[in-house]
Amino acid sequence: MALLDQMALHGYGELHLARDPATGLRAYVAIHDTRLGPSLGGCRFITYGSEEQAAVDALRLARGMTSKAALAGLSLGGGKAVIWREDGTETRLAPGSAARRDLFRAFGRVVDGLSGRYITAEDSGTSPEDMVEISKSTKHVVGLPESLGGVGDPSPYTARGVRRGIEAVAREVLGRDSLQGVHVAIQGIGHVGLSLARELAQAGCQLTVADISFSRIRQAQQEVGSDVGVADIDEILETECDVLAPCALGGVIRADTVGRLRCRAVAGAANNQLADSTIDEALFRRGIFWAPDYAINAAGLIWVAQAACGLSRAEAVKKIDGIYDTIASMSRRSRSEKTPPGALSDRMVEERLAQAARV
Repeated sequence: MALLDQMALHGYGELHLARDPATGLRAYVAIHDTRLGPSLGGCRFITYGSEEQAAVDALRLARGMTSKAALAGLSLGGGKAVIWREDGTETRLAPGSAARRDLFRAFGRVVDGLSGRYITAEDSGTSPEDMVEISKSTKHVVGLPESLGGVGDPSPYTARGVRRGIEAVAREVLGRDSLQGVHVAIQGIGHVGLSLARELAQAGCQLTVADISFSRIRQAQQEVGSDVGVADIDEILETECDVLAPCALGGVIRADTVGRLRCRAVAGAANNQLADSTIDEALFRRGIFWAPDYAINAAGLIWVAQAACGLSRAEAVKKIDGIYDTIASMSRRSRSEKTPPGALSDRMVEERLAQAARV
């Protein structure tokens, strides 16, 4: 599908391609919607098979950020940036290298040229230190280290929000008063996945984890408990459990995997968990509740958006804990209205955006 068709499909907006030959920067910045406020979304720095793949990733992710901000009650729109990283540049662009600093300062100039319509932040492949370099070229960046007046690593707060969402699932879908004994299978135990595993273990959950890195699995067993079960990164989708929590990359719930799921709910931190919109209906028909990713994983956005939205830390935590109410309401409405939760949440987002447009 051509990029213009992709933009039309996702209701765009703006898509900017930026190049800087001096640093090797090749980046796409997608601004999906600004009816609620300036767009905010992280900057990814990963490899892509083509520039078109990078652009489509930015488009899909930015649309998700619009939904995430709307459902979280934030005065923000949705945006995303991706920097296309070439294979074989790990040494030259290693953290702390001069080449990496120059690259992110160049990206900061791109962000600054958008005049505040896009605010960037940390994402896959980037770090708070990269945000510091960006901040030397623009003020439109969040997620700086606490030592520089920022809010620090959002991962533990993202995990807290997902845990609160799973608590709502436990009550509304499983009929459980607590997480004690609830079996959660976590696919991907990076920063957010490991933090989530710790929180769920403390709440009494039975855990099975999977990751492409054996060292991360070993870390989970050391920090969370030796009784943590281990599964293959793909086979975990077939693990018999109460809740499947995708916490790695997106697109893992596909037409060919829906029938293999052996859970009662899907609730995790990964963005774009469903390969396409038809999967929402397929899960619903199987009686599997899907907690829309842009609703349950909104805590990271809430946390880094404190300055942009004028929130105190206490107010941010209150909004994060409110994810419980959002997911609980979606579950109840999905049952009563006989509507898949994804379609329902999309309708809720459009209602808020339309309301903002009228104001």
